[in-house]
Parts: sequence; C-alpha cells; structure tokens
Amino acid sequence: MTIPSVAERSAVVITQDPIEVFLDRLASADATPGGGSAAAIMGAMGAALVSMVCNLSIGKKGYEAVQSDIKNMLVESEALRQRLTAMVAEDVAAFDSLMAAYKRPKSSDEEKLERAAAIQTALRGATQVPLDCARVCAEVVGLARRASEVGYHGVISDGGVAALAANGAARSAALNVYINAPSLKDRPYADAAVAELERILTVCAEECEATYSVVRKKIGS
Repeated sequence: MTIPSVAERSAVVITQDPIEVFLDRLASADATPGGGSAAAIMGAMGAALVSMVCNLSIGKKGYEAVQSDIKNMLVESEALRQRLTAMVAEDVAAFDSLMAAYKRPKSSDEEKLERAAAIQTALRGATQVPLDCARVCAEVVGLARRASEVGYHGVISDGGVAALAANGAARSAALNVYINAPSLKDRPYADAAVAELERILTVCAEECEATYSVVRKKIGS
C-alpha cells in the first residue's frame, strides 16, 4: 500500500474542508494553499457546474435528441473535476519541493551544485503542474460551451459560469508558469511551456467568449 505524502494528506484535508475553513486557510500566512490550489479549485468548480447542467438536462422533455451527448459530457466533466481536485495536492507538493530545494545546505561547492540541481528540478515541477492545470481547464471551457449549446435552458446560465470559472482558472494557473519559467536553465523546455500556455489561453479566451455569447443569446439578454 502506498502511504500518502504529507502534502497529499494536507490537500485531502483542504478539499474536504467546509468552504469557510478553506478560505480561512487561503487567507492565512501559510504559503499553502495558495494561488495554484485556488486555480485548481476554480477549475473544478467549472467542471462541477458543467456536470450540473448535464444532470439537470438528462431526462428532460424536449431534449431527447441530445441525451447521449449530454451523458457523455457528464462522464467527461466528472473526470475533469476529479483531475482538477487532485491538482490541489500536486500544487502543494510542487511548492513544498521548491521550498525544500531552496533550504538545502550550500556550505561547500558540492552542496551548492546539488542545491542548484534540486532547485532546477523543483522549478520544472512547479512549472509543469500549473501548465497541466491550464490544459485541463481548457478542456472544461470547451465542455462548458458544448453543454451550454445543447443543455437544458433553465440552467443555461450555469454553463456560462462554468466557462468563466474555468477560463479564470486557466489564466490563474498561467501566472504560476510565468513566475517560474524564467528561472529555468532548460530554456527549450521553458520556452515550449510558455508557448503552449499562450496557445491554451488564446483558445480558452475564444471559447469562453463564445460560450458567454451563446448564453446571453439564449436567455435573451
């Protein structure tokens, strides 16, 4: 049996906390949970709202033709919600690894080299985790658009909120990529990560705006 790490156990507590407790922890002087964890939760909220639209569209009269598509979307949204919720632990672990690397001894030349290598490894992880988060959030935004286009009219506004939440989450995760990538010595990796992120954010923005327009048009406002 695999024993969860301290960061993983902490993240489980975070995601099971009442919202007031989570916000208190977010507002505290502790470094975790921080912006990366908040981004993951924001994305998970977006996915949960897509699930809501799907659940309330299943079995609705007048939506018989799209039932199969809606049920498939529900499976996708729930998988994305679970993935983003798990990223809270990944963000905590990435930050803790980076802080541990910076705290490594540097008395000798050998220790300095080992510390520098550990910092670079940790920085790569602290870049990769939010990039992964942005990728998944982009999937949520796209799914929110699909759900908004075919879902039950009575909850169509929630599809719009889902897209906005996931787009905000992607942009929030991006800031953690932007802050860590410049310190990476592996420039090909760093440059590729930033370039991919830019593409993700462009698609997210376009999909989010399209979803917002669909929702506004459907509610007649």
